Amino acid sequence: MSALLYGVTGYTGRLILTECLARGLRPILSGRGQAVRELAGAHGLEARILGLDDPTALRRALAGVGAVLHAAGPFSRTSRPMADACLATGAHYLDITGEIGVFEALAARNDEARAAGVMLLPGVGFDVVPPDCLAAHLKRRLPDAIRLTLAFQSTAGLSRGTATTMVENAGRGGAIRRGGAITPVPAGWKTIRVDLGNGPVEVTTIPWGDVATAWYSTGIPDIEVYTRTSAASRFALKASRHLGRLLGSAPIQRLLKRRIRSGAAGPDESARARGTSRIRGEVANAAGQRACARLTGPEGYTMTARTAVSALERVLTGDATPGFRTPSLAFGPDFILSIEGVTREDLL
Repeated sequence: MSALLYGVTGYTGRLILTECLARGLRPILSGRGQAVRELAGAHGLEARILGLDDPTALRRALAGVGAVLHAAGPFSRTSRPMADACLATGAHYLDITGEIGVFEALAARNDEARAAGVMLLPGVGFDVVPPDCLAAHLKRRLPDAIRLTLAFQSTAGLSRGTATTMVENAGRGGAIRRGGAITPVPAGWKTIRVDLGNGPVEVTTIPWGDVATAWYSTGIPDIEVYTRTSAASRFALKASRHLGRLLGSAPIQRLLKRRIRSGAAGPDESARARGTSRIRGEVANAAGQRACARLTGPEGYTMTARTAVSALERVLTGDATPGFRTPSLAFGPDFILSIEGVTREDLL
């Protein structure tokens, strides 16, 4: 089964390609522009140059492809045309999104995917593989859990793509799950203290992808996701509650995106090597019983390359159940332990 890597010239796409080559995978490289052809030529790989705005060309490009690893965001704009093409051609779909709306849109196509014999597997990166697998592990330990709290930190910094997605969502507020439903809350809604492995730190709610996916993986109806924050970032989140219209305006969006493009593509190799990620999860049942566990691993972009390629390898060897899947539903709660550098410990 052949694989196509779309968005290969982006920051994370290049990291994924490097990981593919290190594991002996030789994907077809795809995306816009001559840079794709040059990158393919440098590694002796096939290139297929195309955008996502021509459905006929996109379906033609997927001819003979068994699986697509889609790495070109923001996925709120790019996931649907690629998923459409995968469903039409029978190629399994994987991406590295962390956007709640994308997960929900693809989950709504479960029956369509099953009929087409296609697995829709979004979120095979740092969001959401580690926290999703941790949530499923905790559910396994406390099967009647009704509340899930996830908190995380990754230390290396942001890529342009991640920053762009954040800018596009600035001013839209936060989200949690209550009673199984995704529920809007103000930006920076709640701050708590948790121990991510080096003593208690302050973490604040964010609309992370697991607000969507953890419910499908565990059935737990009440879910909150937090990330480590500074006093300045908490102030900025709360200020955004009053600046939503301004932050979403075309002039401000253009200004912020220009600033992003003028910066580095993402953390350099030394920053990634030094970086770490830590994720803590806790569940509770109606009787007040709790279970808690923690994951430690490489920083987020290194983790994304490793988890995405590991997921792709599994799919290419036939481990692909048609329909919408989260990482833990596709490969089990312990999938994350197969990733180099990841450890898990049960705390409660």
